[in-house]
Amino acid sequence: MPFRVGVMQLTMEPLDEMLASARAMDEAGMDTIWLAEAYPWWRKHGMEARSSTVVSALMARETTRLTIGWGIISPFTRHPVQVAMDARVVQEAAGPGRFLLGFGTSKIFLNNIRSQTNKTLGPMRDAVAIVRGVLGGEAFEYEGDTWSASVPALQDGAHAPRDVPPVYVAATAPKMQALAGEVADGCLTPSITTPAFVEYTCKNVGADIDIGCTVVASINATDREQGRDGAREIAGMYLANKVQNIQGSADVLLDLAGIEQDEIRPVAEAMEQGGRLAAKAQVSDALLDKCKPIAGTPADCIAAIEEYRAAGCTHVMLELWGEDRHEQIRLFGEQVLPHVRG
Repeated sequence: MPFRVGVMQLTMEPLDEMLASARAMDEAGMDTIWLAEAYPWWRKHGMEARSSTVVSALMARETTRLTIGWGIISPFTRHPVQVAMDARVVQEAAGPGRFLLGFGTSKIFLNNIRSQTNKTLGPMRDAVAIVRGVLGGEAFEYEGDTWSASVPALQDGAHAPRDVPPVYVAATAPKMQALAGEVADGCLTPSITTPAFVEYTCKNVGADIDIGCTVVASINATDREQGRDGAREIAGMYLANKVQNIQGSADVLLDLAGIEQDEIRPVAEAMEQGGRLAAKAQVSDALLDKCKPIAGTPADCIAAIEEYRAAGCTHVMLELWGEDRHEQIRLFGEQVLPHVRG
């Protein structure tokens, strides 16, 4: 399986900025851009959620070689038949082999739409089966516990792609990770993933599939401290998110990082009272180190990526943040990618 490096793009930034970043990634030689569909919770912190499915088609038209991934969308917010219809648009916009379809529960999104459920494994199995069945083009009948489908065959003369894109499942809990190993082409890990969590994930997945790891990241050509600045900010945002929204489901993630709730509670309080820069100020060097960022100078980033690869990661997804994002993308492309691909 090829080792890939891409970027996890949060869809809470202005459209023009996201498209410009995608073009920069395309030029820099990044393998993938994954669109992490933001949820309305981000409005509390001065940002707006945008649809990954819509943005992905626009990005596909703005780039020539970059693979576009949904990282992730929730099957609870779109029926899987509708997901397949959205996927067709991105396939057409991107061309063959440039689209990856990622599903995840997104419990925070479910909070925002007041649609919480304790059943996640069955619905995920249904969603993967239906989207593959519909995109396969044959007549498809499916009766699931959560979703069902009755779709006629695609006629020979229909002008539409015929391939089924790789399907990924985002998973933190062991049972969902095991399901990814059973039904998916890849498993995507959550933000604040560490090498220890990668090893945990690989054990639970138990299959030879792509292991995509979401890691906080930033880079500077010569200044290590400045090169950790963006990672510190995005780590603060996501550590606060673990406290305010995700809670128990993130326990193993934080335990394997050696992070105590008492360490991140001040980060969450600062985020609530003063926003992301206030939260950033509460992320000490020691706490950032526990998050195992891919951050600092190019040499720091190369060493960190190799640690993730050794743990079993096959697809690094940089959660890139901080000032001068395009320059950071260029640096990764010129000074990091040639070393980790070699």
